[in-house]
Amino acid sequence: MAQIAHNGPVRAFRQVDVFGARPLLGNPLAVVVDAEHLSGDEMLGLTRWTNLSEAAFLLPPSAPEADYRVRIFTLAGELAFAGHPTLGSCHAWLEVGGQPRNGHQIIQQCGAGLVRLRRDPHHGMLSFAAPPLLRSGALSEEHKGFLARGLGLSARDIVDAAWVDNGPGWVGVLLRDAEAVLAVEPRFERAARGQMLDIGLVGPYPPGSECAIEVRGLFTDERGVLREDPVTGSLNASLAQWLIGSGRLTAPYRASQGTLLGREGRVHLTQDGDGTIWVGGATTTCIEGSIDM
Repeated sequence: MAQIAHNGPVRAFRQVDVFGARPLLGNPLAVVVDAEHLSGDEMLGLTRWTNLSEAAFLLPPSAPEADYRVRIFTLAGELAFAGHPTLGSCHAWLEVGGQPRNGHQIIQQCGAGLVRLRRDPHHGMLSFAAPPLLRSGALSEEHKGFLARGLGLSARDIVDAAWVDNGPGWVGVLLRDAEAVLAVEPRFERAARGQMLDIGLVGPYPPGSECAIEVRGLFTDERGVLREDPVTGSLNASLAQWLIGSGRLTAPYRASQGTLLGREGRVHLTQDGDGTIWVGGATTTCIEGSIDM
């Protein structure tokens, strides 16, 4: 059999399912374990080749407190922070033998700075500490009207709406119940290039249900086309800060996301006594191998 010639270094590679109730039902993440000496353009090129919503690239930390550093890319470019890449990157780092400096707490260095993660000592679930909101507060009536029209709703259908922006620019839109969230059929016209929409729809399930809320994350891609994310850690973090802070929810609770996409996303939200909100979920390696860069 003819041997395949390699043009560059072969690097360890993982594809990790994040937040799935079972493997293959969450949000997939590509992880290049040893990404030293890769340029940003090479990272972006690989991300586009995988055609996943995000890919992560693990690097040695430059901050003395950090356990590892990660660069996170979408098909459009680099992100300072994102939720499911944070959990998936940490999972891959631990899987290849990463040892946290401080027991069950792990410090990730990324574009947004240092992010705390922890690993549950009993079942191993990873969680990250929700970053602070960069923008919060009520929306203008004009903005609420724009959202209502684009979501095919009336103003009366929206129970509340607020900025819940922790980086991507999320706006939270609370509807009367989970059924209403699942019934939304967005009607936004194709956004002009550079015009971004990042909308988090949320509605409660009846008391006693498996999950407290149903979440949908709508965003515009690099071409201005509205898309839906399977399961979104950053959005669930900011929605928790909004809904718990306003007294509409109490932690711990579980959120469902990705239902209309055939996924079973399950996001676990807890809160410490100091008010820190933790966002956790299952992480499973579904593909393991190497990639020739």
